Amino acid sequence: MTFLFILLVAAMIATVAMLVRGLAIFLLNASNEVRGEGGPSASALKSNKAMQYRIFFQAIAILIVVAILFLAGKN
Repeated sequence: MTFLFILLVAAMIATVAMLVRGLAIFLLNASNEVRGEGGPSASALKSNKAMQYRIFFQAIAILIVVAILFLAGKN
C-alpha cells in the first residue's frame, strides 16, 4: 500500500511537471502564432506532446487511486 502511495505522488508530480512544461512552451510560442506564421511550429508540436504526456500521467494517477481504493475496500 505504501508503494502505491509513492507511485501516486510520483504520478501527480509528473502530471504537474508536464502541465507546467506544456504551458511554458505554449506561452513562448504564442507570439509566433499571433503573427500568423503558417503551419504548426516545432514548439507547438512540443507543447502538444507535453500535454499528451500530461494526460498519460494523469490517467496513471487515476488508475493508482482506483487501485488504492480497491485495496482499502478489501480491508
